[in-house]
Amino acid sequence: MALQFQDMKDPRLTRVVLIVLVVISFAMVTVYSREGESGLLHSIQSAAHAVFAPLELLSAPAGAAVEDAGEAISDASASEETLSALRERNAELTELLTQSEEYRQEAERLQGLLELKDTYEIEGVSGRVIGRSTDAWNQTVTVDIGSNNGVETGLTVVGPAGVVGQVISVQPGSSTVRLLTDPKSGAAALVQSSRAEGIVRGSLSGQLTLQNIDASVNLQVGDVVLTSGLGGSYVKGLLIGTIVRIEGSAGDGSRTIYVSPNETSQVLEEVTVIFNAKGDSSANRSSGNNSSGSSASGSAGSNGGGSNE
Repeated sequence: MALQFQDMKDPRLTRVVLIVLVVISFAMVTVYSREGESGLLHSIQSAAHAVFAPLELLSAPAGAAVEDAGEAISDASASEETLSALRERNAELTELLTQSEEYRQEAERLQGLLELKDTYEIEGVSGRVIGRSTDAWNQTVTVDIGSNNGVETGLTVVGPAGVVGQVISVQPGSSTVRLLTDPKSGAAALVQSSRAEGIVRGSLSGQLTLQNIDASVNLQVGDVVLTSGLGGSYVKGLLIGTIVRIEGSAGDGSRTIYVSPNETSQVLEEVTVIFNAKGDSSANRSSGNNSSGSSASGSAGSNGGGSNE
């Protein structure tokens, strides 16, 4: 049932009520200003504050939450508008970073090849690995340089750390290199410290073993193994690797000597095919084509003259 209020139709009564309220207000203000902290009006004020203060504290977090929600909605709206642009920019930066790292690593590898060329005064041509064999019986790589670049079969191939193999077939624009780790590979070698000579051979597992070493020679893990140049198959004095394990001892004719390779086909990316190196004559370029023949044997001495032992 709706409430109905009776209108005050007498204007004099209205004025009287207003005058009374004004008088009471002035009286309360006067009393409040004159009474102490323990006065009646002060006590009423403190009680009212105690009642309404919790309501003020509750309303503050609610207001902050509403404000934060509004900011979150604004941020979400801004993210939606810029998300596509941010993703595109992020992709560009990622691509630039990836390219920069590739260039850095390539520069390091090429620097290694350049230093090797300077050390051995190598004349040759460098190329990139563009293919790899997939079976253990044929550990080979294909490079993007061939007869058009002066490459011939039998030439020594080096990577940034040393000798890696030998050219076994040539096409106009590419060549196949048999790695030292191939089971069919064999390179005349010598141990740098003792000058003991032997043959480094590959295996199905990709490990190198040093064979045909005199049983009386004392070998140590860490000894450096180089190409000896005998037979003319490989340029003399190039690093093959280091001895990493010896099964057996000096005097044991059945001991097995393991050598770590410079490079593996999985990490080899750039190579240099050697035409001439430190004192080698241009005639040595053809020695690899018939490494088992008399011409190869004759060139081995020439290679030996160019060694840096």
